[in-house]
Amino acid sequence: QVQLVESGGGLVQAGDSLRLSCAASGRSFSVYSMAWFRQAPGKEREFVAGIRWSDGSTYYAVSVKGRFTISRDNAKVTVYLQTNSLKPEDTAVYYCAAGLTSMWQYDYWGQGTQVTVSS
Repeated sequence: QVQLVESGGGLVQAGDSLRLSCAASGRSFSVYSMAWFRQAPGKEREFVAGIRWSDGSTYYAVSVKGRFTISRDNAKVTVYLQTNSLKPEDTAVYYCAAGLTSMWQYDYWGQGTQVTVSS
């Protein structure tokens, strides 16, 4: 079992930045990939960014590429999402996810952290 705990959300103004963190813990697990998703009110959950744990390869949604950066700390088993130049349309609950075998299948999810961007 893997537990994921997100932090770092908040209320900011357009153009501001936030850094989200997600710490993974559990007994004897090996993560293949971790990712951030988000879900805005009335919309489906969407992929934001992902990172392959072994080599640090990263993947981004078109809507955030160039503004958001995903990174990892191997020792802490923590993934970060640096969000810059935030826009009101980035407002959503941001979820961390961990995949044990694939970049595109996620087995564990965090509880989510709210990001609200005011105009």
